[in-house]
Amino acid sequence: MKLFTLRPSQSEFERQVLPHLDGAYRLALWLVRDPATAEDVVQDAVLKAHAAWGRYTAGNARAWLFTIVRRSAYDGLRRTLVTVDVDDETAWTPEDAVHLRDEDSPETTLIAGEMARRLREALLGLPAVFREVIMLKDIEDMPYKTIAEVLGVPVGTVMSRLARGRDMLRARLVEVQP
Repeated sequence: MKLFTLRPSQSEFERQVLPHLDGAYRLALWLVRDPATAEDVVQDAVLKAHAAWGRYTAGNARAWLFTIVRRSAYDGLRRTLVTVDVDDETAWTPEDAVHLRDEDSPETTLIAGEMARRLREALLGLPAVFREVIMLKDIEDMPYKTIAEVLGVPVGTVMSRLARGRDMLRARLVEVQP
């Protein structure tokens, strides 16, 4: 996802931050639940990151960007209450959750789509503190330490939220079984 072009003098920013835009967008989408708003959040976060680049100290640029995205998302949600119906197909497309092959039968494709829909509904039904930690760990594959850095909480809190979030997710998936 290319949002804008930076001046060539910003090559270090481009090298360290821009590769993480897709993950930043996924995080924003999980938090705000609206594709257009998520794009705005990422745009705002990248602009903030770019403006603060001179103060950035070498470290984990991915965690730094995700922290800015998270704060931008929550700031935006506080300013405007964004509500999206869980049944709204434009709210989130679980393209990363299900990987279909060309040789999959129509039945397999239908079952996978239904599973993705149920997973999406269950995830969107979780409180944000659990949804974001599941997203960062299970979708973005971040280490616990990095998640703790992004969220500004101890590693133990990350592990606790992840365990509780997964339990809640499991319970939601069991209760919606046909």
